[in-house]
Amino acid sequence: MGIVNEFHEPPTFFGVERPNLDKYIVPSTWREIGAGFTGNVKEASLKYQLYVVNGFKSYDGAGKVSGKKGMRSGRQKGAESFMTTPNLSTKVEFYGLTGLKLGASFFGGKTQSNKYAGIEKSDKEATAAADSTVLGLAMFGLDARYEIKGLKVRAQYNILNLKNTEQYNLATGSNAGSMMNGYYAEVAYNAFRPLGFETKLYPFIRYENYNTHAAVAAGITKDAAFNRTDITAGLSLELAKGAVLKMDYQLAKNADSNSDDKQYINLGVGVWF
Repeated sequence: MGIVNEFHEPPTFFGVERPNLDKYIVPSTWREIGAGFTGNVKEASLKYQLYVVNGFKSYDGAGKVSGKKGMRSGRQKGAESFMTTPNLSTKVEFYGLTGLKLGASFFGGKTQSNKYAGIEKSDKEATAAADSTVLGLAMFGLDARYEIKGLKVRAQYNILNLKNTEQYNLATGSNAGSMMNGYYAEVAYNAFRPLGFETKLYPFIRYENYNTHAAVAAGITKDAAFNRTDITAGLSLELAKGAVLKMDYQLAKNADSNSDDKQYINLGVGVWF
């Protein structure tokens, strides 16, 4: 799903921190257990992936999906996972033009809840209570990467629709939105390329918007503070393949007129081994 979730090692993305779209809506690093297959249709320049996996957990004694953290707390991280219903994950990528890669992704199914543990199928009241802690979900994504002569451009868009959020929020005391969406666009250029240096220095800038309350069901009020915009600009110095020094300035704001903008200066060292 997207770019960073699949290629998440620090030297592969600009900025000390990954885009927040890839933190709260596509909660990288996001890994689940399952089975599937991949392939490459060379005649059409298409790669594809399809997996059946366990899904997000929405309840493990408390609600895990919220307006503040989006889907991040729902990651199961493989070894700690449990499954009540299977989910489908698929992606198609086109690579037929030099320097360009285009991806389309889908993830869908139902969230997982441990409230079903120990319930008899004949216990309709307990089953209904467990059902109220489950969300139906469908996440779609588009991403693009283009690279030519030291120039790198990236863009990504994701939209997530959630069903049963009214019952879920009542049952868990959460404030999950019924729709989350976001996008970012980023451009960088290797300033050392005209000089012929092997070391690469990328000034970059990224504009990002992500909203975990793009829509809400009855029972809660849409919170403008969850409609967030980040502008990040900085430098990425690639010392060698798999090693990078990073610094950036980030301006973070949201749509709530009563909130203050936040500013960050980030420094980091990234190593991929």
